[in-house]
Amino acid sequence: MRRGYALERFEGADSEWDATIRDLPCAHPLQTAAWGDFKRRRAGWRPEKLVWRAADGAICAAAMVLMRQVGVLRVLYAPKAPLLDYTNHALLEQVLSDLEDLARRRRAVQLKIDPDVVQHTGLPGTATWRDDPNGIAVAELLRKRGWRFSAEQVQFKNTILIDLTQSEEALLAAMTQSKRRKVRYGARHGVQVRAATHDDLPAMVALYLETGRRNNFLTRPAEYYLDEWRSLGEAGLLHALIAEVNGRMAAHVVLLAFGKKCLYFNGASTSDNELRKLMPADALQWEAMRWAKARGFAIYDLWGAPTRFDESDPLWKVWLFKRDYGGTLTWHIGAWDFAPNALLYWLYMRGMPRLRAWRRRLSAAR
Repeated sequence: MRRGYALERFEGADSEWDATIRDLPCAHPLQTAAWGDFKRRRAGWRPEKLVWRAADGAICAAAMVLMRQVGVLRVLYAPKAPLLDYTNHALLEQVLSDLEDLARRRRAVQLKIDPDVVQHTGLPGTATWRDDPNGIAVAELLRKRGWRFSAEQVQFKNTILIDLTQSEEALLAAMTQSKRRKVRYGARHGVQVRAATHDDLPAMVALYLETGRRNNFLTRPAEYYLDEWRSLGEAGLLHALIAEVNGRMAAHVVLLAFGKKCLYFNGASTSDNELRKLMPADALQWEAMRWAKARGFAIYDLWGAPTRFDESDPLWKVWLFKRDYGGTLTWHIGAWDFAPNALLYWLYMRGMPRLRAWRRRLSAAR
C-alpha cells in the first residue's frame, strides 16, 4: 500500500461493478460492464476492472481498462476513465502510477485515457470563456509524468452540458426563442413522441444509416448497432425515443444513462422534407431532457461540439443545432496517451491512420 491507496483487480459480478462505480466522481456509461462486454464481442477488446481502496477500505477510484492486439502490438484504453475525484492530486498520482505500471507489464505500445475533466467552459473570445484551474492543473500533471496529449481523440473532447436540476420552466427559458418555438412546434402539428421497443431497432438502424449517408459521417454495419443498442438496452443503460407523424418514423434519439449523466448518444432523422418541417428532432431533444430529469439524472450531455468554431470543423452543423438549447459549452482535457516505448509509439501513431484508411476503403468497396 502506498500513500494510503491500494490497487485491486475487481473480480465481482457485472452488477456489482456497475454498483461500485455508479456513485464515483466522473461515472460514465462507457465504463460499465455492459459496454466492456459489447466491445469484447464486436472489436476484440478484453476488459480488466481495477479499483483503488483508501486506508479505511472504501473504494475511491476505479477504471475498466480495455486491451486488444493490433497485429503484434498490444494497446490499452480506459474510456472516460479513471473515475475519481480529480481535485485529490495524491490519489490521481497514485492511480496514474499504477496505470503506467500496468502498461509496462502488459508490454503495451500505448495506454489511452480520456476522463471527463473540465479544462475550460464557454465560447473562445467571448465573455462566456472560463478556465478551470483544476482541469489545467490535471493536464499539467499528466504532461509532467510523461503522458502525451493524443492525436487520436476517440471520444468527443468538447460537448454541451445542460443542468437538469433546474425546473422545466427554467430549462425552456434558457433556450433561444427560436429553439423554444421549434421544440413546441411538433406537438401542435401531429408529431408524437414515444419510447422505442426492441421491435423498432431494425427500422431505427436503417434510418441512422440513411442519415449517415446523407450527412457524410462514418457509420458501421447495421449488425453493430443492433447488437449495441439491444445489449445496452437489456442492461438498463440505453433508452430510445421515436418521433412519429401518422405512424411514420420521422426521427429518433438513442440515450445512454448512468450515474448522474444522460448522453444523447445517437440520433437520426428522415430525409422527407415535409416531415422535417415539423421539427421532430427538436421535439425529441426536449422529451429526452424531460425523460432524464424525471428519472433523477443531473446532467444532459449533448455529446459532441467543435474544436474549431468555424465552418471547417466537421461538427459545425451539429453545433448550430445544439447551441440554442441553453447548455454550457464544455472543454474537457481530452485523450492522453502513456507510451512505455517512445519509438514504438511514434511508429504506431504514424502507421495506424494509414491502416484505418485502407480498412475504410476496403469496407466501402465491399
